[in-house]
Amino acid sequence: MQTPAPDIQQAHVAAQWAYDSPLVTCRFDPRGRFVFSSAEDNKIQRWDLATGNKVVLAAHDSWVFSLAALADGETLLSGGGDGKLIWWPAAAEAPTPTRIVDAHQGWVRAMAVSPSGQQLATGGNDRVVRIWSLTDGTKTHELPGHEVPIYSLLWHPSGQTLMSGDLRGNVKQWDLVTNLLARSFDAKSLHSYNGGQQVDFGGVRSLALSPDGKHLACAGLHKAENPLGAVLEPLVLVFEWESQKLVRQQIAEGLKGPLWRVQYLSDGTLVGVLGGSSGGFLIFWKADQDKDIHRFQLPNLARDMDLHADGLQIATTHADRHLRISKLAMKAG
Repeated sequence: MQTPAPDIQQAHVAAQWAYDSPLVTCRFDPRGRFVFSSAEDNKIQRWDLATGNKVVLAAHDSWVFSLAALADGETLLSGGGDGKLIWWPAAAEAPTPTRIVDAHQGWVRAMAVSPSGQQLATGGNDRVVRIWSLTDGTKTHELPGHEVPIYSLLWHPSGQTLMSGDLRGNVKQWDLVTNLLARSFDAKSLHSYNGGQQVDFGGVRSLALSPDGKHLACAGLHKAENPLGAVLEPLVLVFEWESQKLVRQQIAEGLKGPLWRVQYLSDGTLVGVLGGSSGGFLIFWKADQDKDIHRFQLPNLARDMDLHADGLQIATTHADRHLRISKLAMKAG
């Protein structure tokens, strides 16, 4: 079945559910039954999309920064600031961990499931990418090479290539047949260093590959004149996949804050979630334009987003303790 083309002009908040603590990250169940979120109380929430009912999952000793659900909808994976990687029975009435692995030293900031559903990539503050078997939880590959924390991971649809992005704007492409670095993309415009505050700021917060496979989007922030004071602007760097040439710098004039995640819609439109001093926005860009073509203001500062398999629902987590589901309309014809 062909995915419907979205009408971004009709974006609206269709549902919102409150929790007891500010929310951090979120991911949909690929089968469309649930959306999962995490909160500052170290717990995970499973929300029933049909009813809004929630079930709370507890096992981590720190914030959960990354979530991933397997395609069959039966397994949820979570990675936390405690360095743990946890397997959960996603649809169980009262989920408890089925496997806990000490995966990283420090925060697990990113995870991504392979197209085959057989492997999981993780990365974080210890600067190493690790590949895990989803069958038995064993580590199968270790890919060192980053000098700073890893913020984002993306599998190529071929399943033989993995991308990793770090704090300083380095994007590495790994060949998983040889376990060697194949090439790198220079996204250093997404990194700033403030000598007065002695802080590195920014990084490749998100990676996305266009539906036709021709372009790689790297998102985050730039112009961090006063990073701790949130004086910064959102930025997407778009590279041509084959040539690695930087072909576009997509911006959102007048808005302040980082892009926490970007994803492509079925028609090639890029959507990103911004959360910063300007508040919370869903921002949309066409592939051939530098400036955004539409921005939808969310009720509160946003921290993460995920796109439903139907291509029309977008989940966002918020500092005001709400999970929100925004919907796009389906274009007529």
